[in-house]
Amino acid sequence: MIRLLATKALNGFDWIDLSAPTDEEIKQVAGQYALHEASIKDSMQPDHLPKYELFDNYTFIIFRLMAPDAAHEADTIQELTNKLSVFFTKEYLITVHRKEHPLVEQVKIKRIDNGKCDSTLNLLNALIRESLLTFEQPGIKLSETLDYYEERVFLRQQKSPILRGLYFVKRKIDVIRKLMLLSFEIVDNIDSAEQSNAYTRDLRDLYVRTQTLFDSLSENTAQLLSVYFSLASQRTNETMRVLTIFSVFFMPLTFVAGIYGMNFEHMPELAWPYGYPAVMALMIAISAAIYFWFKRKGWL
Repeated sequence: MIRLLATKALNGFDWIDLSAPTDEEIKQVAGQYALHEASIKDSMQPDHLPKYELFDNYTFIIFRLMAPDAAHEADTIQELTNKLSVFFTKEYLITVHRKEHPLVEQVKIKRIDNGKCDSTLNLLNALIRESLLTFEQPGIKLSETLDYYEERVFLRQQKSPILRGLYFVKRKIDVIRKLMLLSFEIVDNIDSAEQSNAYTRDLRDLYVRTQTLFDSLSENTAQLLSVYFSLASQRTNETMRVLTIFSVFFMPLTFVAGIYGMNFEHMPELAWPYGYPAVMALMIAISAAIYFWFKRKGWL
């Protein structure tokens, strides 16, 4: 679907929005504005990463924004985000997206309908800003989820699927962090020395804040996973320590019982009336000696 959201007569530039466009609609707009086939192909590729590319007669940008309906266990770029392609010059701005997203309508209401946007650069700045803001709430939610798993790890409540949940949290954070890194060139070019203003500087600040948030979440996730595996290893070592202590207690007792369990006719003390109590006393003495030795070493 092709919509004309701003016109040169009213706003000083044209804004053409293509939502889930057909091949005929794409060809129509590409022919009208002389768009290169390579950028058209990139704009229709659903999993394309962010990019900033200069052509002879326009600038082409691909930006990713958080999908509002992402599944709980989504962990890929295509599942977590939607793509927004932008072709712009001083005369026009074209947005292309394969899925409906409230972002375009929000920018139209905030910037175009209120007359607060007087150039395509300001409109582009607003689009990128609103796109970055879509990562804010998911970032807060991921932080809260990380706090939940941190509590589960340190309180040793192993009934919940901690490792599986942490895996999907880590994947989401890593995907968004990667997108932030790839989006730096876009923000840097918008807030360049030649065209920097209060709006573009605000955009850069928002980008830095978002990137810092996900960098911090990434570090916290890595540390929490490390702590989780360390605690799991510690619990395993604790179990092995207990089993080793039990085996040390029973090894000499098993040895004594094995000696006196051999079916030989001529063995010392077999006919001695106090043989059985003596052996039991010997076993108790060995166990007591091992216990006090372990206690002195601090192993118990």
